[in-house]
Amino acid sequence: MQRSCLSGPPHRSFNLDNPTSENTVISLRGSNTMDNLAPAITPPRGVGGTKISHQGVLDWVQEVARRTQPENIFWCDGSARENSYLLEVAQHQGILQKLNEKKVPGSYLHRSNPNDVARVEQFTLICTRTKEEAGPTNNWADPAETYLKLNEMLKGAMEGRTMFVIPYIMGPPDSPLAKVGFEITDSIYVVLSMRIMTRMGEVAVKRLEGSSNGEWNRGVHSLLDVHPDRRLICHFPQDNAIISVGSGYGGNVLLSKKCLALRIGSYLARQQGWLAEHMLILGVESPEGRKHYVAAAFPSACGKTNFAMLIPPEHYKGWKITTIGDDIAWMQIGADGRLYAVNPENGYFGVVPGTSYKSNPNAMKSIERDTLYTNVAQTDDHDVWWEGKDGPAPAHAIDWRGKEWTPESKEKAAHPNSRFAVPMRNNPVLDPDVEKGEGVPISAIIFGGRRSDTMPLVFQAIDWERGVYAGATMASETTAAATGAVGQVRRDPMAMLPFCGYHMGQYFKHWLKIGPRIQNPPLIFHVNWFRKGADGKFLWPGFGDNMRVLKWVIDRCEGRGGATESPVGFIPRPADLDTQGLANVPEETLAELLSIKPGEWKKELQGQQEFFETLGADLPPELTAQHKKLAERFAS
Repeated sequence: MQRSCLSGPPHRSFNLDNPTSENTVISLRGSNTMDNLAPAITPPRGVGGTKISHQGVLDWVQEVARRTQPENIFWCDGSARENSYLLEVAQHQGILQKLNEKKVPGSYLHRSNPNDVARVEQFTLICTRTKEEAGPTNNWADPAETYLKLNEMLKGAMEGRTMFVIPYIMGPPDSPLAKVGFEITDSIYVVLSMRIMTRMGEVAVKRLEGSSNGEWNRGVHSLLDVHPDRRLICHFPQDNAIISVGSGYGGNVLLSKKCLALRIGSYLARQQGWLAEHMLILGVESPEGRKHYVAAAFPSACGKTNFAMLIPPEHYKGWKITTIGDDIAWMQIGADGRLYAVNPENGYFGVVPGTSYKSNPNAMKSIERDTLYTNVAQTDDHDVWWEGKDGPAPAHAIDWRGKEWTPESKEKAAHPNSRFAVPMRNNPVLDPDVEKGEGVPISAIIFGGRRSDTMPLVFQAIDWERGVYAGATMASETTAAATGAVGQVRRDPMAMLPFCGYHMGQYFKHWLKIGPRIQNPPLIFHVNWFRKGADGKFLWPGFGDNMRVLKWVIDRCEGRGGATESPVGFIPRPADLDTQGLANVPEETLAELLSIKPGEWKKELQGQQEFFETLGADLPPELTAQHKKLAERFAS
């Protein structure tokens, strides 16, 4: 039974069936563009006004309105006309700036509050019935107490503002995995971003009203005053509900993304027997027409989008890489016993700095138009710029804080976690089966992190259980995608540490249970593009050259490709990798990249043991046994 997430006495009546008005009225009362505190707007007739008869949704919207007391309610329909209208309003309010129509047509710049530029894991809460259910890797809060606290914070929170109601669907509309959500927000930036990132509007209403189980996610977001002391992102897995307050940053307020697709999604997946994972999905097609799909898990800002849109080196003529998704995969066992994956999202929310035509040409082509940029720099001709972009730095720009910037400035022009939101349809290598409801069959799963030592360029796990162990013990150096110190090594199992909606030990058990059910399971690999030499420089060129590793992965899936067995699994010998044209990686460097150093692994095993100990009795005994066996293999 799903509980109400807000309650309170009626404040005023609303016409839920016809929220639109004939005239456009834009009020600037209380506007604070730096904090994105959007005032109330009343759309013209024909804009907005999704028709819905689902009484549960109508009652819930009325309930939230009574608590937050908005000036009016805007029911989003996801139409192009509505989008154009909201873009005009956002510009009028100073929330968005139109960019150069010739250089980046249909694109806009948004600046968030400088105190609100990344996910805030310390204020991200999992509110399960007991603390044990959330586990030691999550921040837990009592559901009843948290509802009371949030209800108090939301009292009158939308006075003088518009309350937007966003119906959306995650996943292809005909997929058995597709999930319906409704997000209520007082941020026009959220509405515009959700239209890019989800399938929004009537498609969601139809899915819900035709659903047999009536499952839908309730999401409430309010900017409040965008103060760090009043910032919480709260998940109620047992209620399929999310409430986010005090932030305007996408990762905290686009409730379809990490919140539903992963934190709530992983909880539902365990109950329903599927997998919700922080993984890209790409297709690899050989010149002979053989096609494989690969899912890969990397922590944020570790090359996921680059890998998802990889362009092979020149001599890989006839090879094609296509993108299903760049961030999230929902996977289920198909009728033929194989693992199938869908991308629940409709767009990409990528990290901008370092993105260039050299590092990721397809991403650059994707963001040439119809893109919503956040916290990048703006040039004098209203183009965008960031560190790592092609060409010289501009002589002058306005930085991500809205301040004057020159190349001599001490601060960066673009925030290290600045973002782009772009429709996936912009991707020139979008896979033709991206909307396939049953998903695409997965041949390989790749885990990878940012490690300057220890981890070889690539290895293959011997079997499913050892593959789960490789994913469970992943570690990576932290990046700017989350607040806190950068460059520290932390365990990030399956790249899910910030996103698993329940006890991580139980999550590992779920993976171990799924494996035997798959008749033809994917092979599991681990990669590390970031190993460094004694001089501190990266040993592997990365980017398009990652195709050389991917080719070995595919060879192994097809029963080809040489390897030698090591304590951690199968590792290619230098001769097993295609090195044609790889002049900047001599043989001794390649040997270093593929090496296993017992001294480094002694420290690694200790770190793995320490992490396992934090999970207590919920750690699966299979992983304890795998750790012991790995230590024994190194000892021998």
